[in-house]
Amino acid sequence: MSPVQSLIASHRQGRNVGLYSVCCSNELVLRAAMDVARRHDTLLLIEATSNQVDQFGGYTGMNPPQYRDYVLSLAREENFPVDRLVLGGDHLGPNAWQKRPAEEAMANARVLIEAYVAAGFHKIHLDCSMSCADDPTPLPDAVVAARSAELARIAESTAAAHGLAPPVYVIGTEVPVPGGEASLAGGLAVTTPQAAEQTLAIHRQAFCAPDLAAAWERVIAMVVQPGVDFDHSSVHDYDPAAARALTDFLERQPRIVFEAHSTDYQREQGLHELVRDHFAILKVGPAATFAYREALFALAAIEAELLPAERRSNLPQVLERCMLDNPRHWQQHYHGDERELHLLRLYALSDRCRYYWGEPALVAAVQRLFDNLSTHAPPAYLLSQYLPEQYRALRAGTLADTPQAWVRHRIGLCLDEYARACAANVAGLREHGARAAANG
Repeated sequence: MSPVQSLIASHRQGRNVGLYSVCCSNELVLRAAMDVARRHDTLLLIEATSNQVDQFGGYTGMNPPQYRDYVLSLAREENFPVDRLVLGGDHLGPNAWQKRPAEEAMANARVLIEAYVAAGFHKIHLDCSMSCADDPTPLPDAVVAARSAELARIAESTAAAHGLAPPVYVIGTEVPVPGGEASLAGGLAVTTPQAAEQTLAIHRQAFCAPDLAAAWERVIAMVVQPGVDFDHSSVHDYDPAAARALTDFLERQPRIVFEAHSTDYQREQGLHELVRDHFAILKVGPAATFAYREALFALAAIEAELLPAERRSNLPQVLERCMLDNPRHWQQHYHGDERELHLLRLYALSDRCRYYWGEPALVAAVQRLFDNLSTHAPPAYLLSQYLPEQYRALRAGTLADTPQAWVRHRIGLCLDEYARACAANVAGLREHGARAAANG
């Protein structure tokens, strides 16, 4: 039983514990996530989405082995124990190729799954819900399940061929495209128990072949819509009463929990309530990079008070220029006049600017910002003005006096809420896993 399975089993046995998943490739976000996992003594689940990382590089430019090596190199630099690190793949299926014919898209999806599993990704979200170019819309549930089972079969054989622990699986999808950003103007519908039951039953049937029986026992979660999401400027907070029927449904099912996507920006109380109500896997992504951007802009404001224009990083302006020069990551998402578009590009909760931090001009601007504030240490009153939580931590002696540390701390405040909501420490999981092994 893997640590992830132990955690899910512990939840189903009545412990109010969960697993938070950091869906990101940003270096300082991942370093901050390691800080948080160490501080709370939790597992650290880091997931790559199918549009971030694929066999062709995705938008990060990394394939699965490269992403694995990147995360492991950060863990080594941070002295973070790799036995507490779990890699996952999110929305794995034909998502990136859905504008192509189904057979071509699924051929790519087969290679994608093999690449992820061979690289040691343990938690696999099988998502074949999207219609391809020659598919009906919506795609029938039976087709979704059959395609997911086909990919699971590849994952099983790949893990066996490479001598790896067999993966655990997540099925289903009742969420927007990867990254969230549903429009909340018309409200948000919670998945019905009937729809959840149908998804579960059809997938169970698709996995009934003898060679997939063991894989079905490792399906740990199902994605549903618990009534949480965000758009560019607002957040739909979790309402336990609206999800009560789903919670009751889950309690009648063996083994599995729900996985909640788009939990970014939820109040901490809502995160605790989600875990309590069996939404025991919480996904966070844009909220972490949003915190990163907030911290960098605060540093840029400090820099502007200290240095003349010609010596500054001018980070917000560089970000705006990168987004205008290459609008493909935001142009179809943001709408309005020029002033509205300017505000959305830099400040929207959907955080489409997260796609640009790897641009060379932005990498150089961030480094210049850090260098400037390392050379010209800001006075305490400026740090208090723009980064008050970090100022208090610095005064308490719990935070290093460097701009990089301040940014990591700001991100960590966001991720701390998830760790507290999930409240599962590694020692407890090991104890549970040992008991499970002893009991057969």
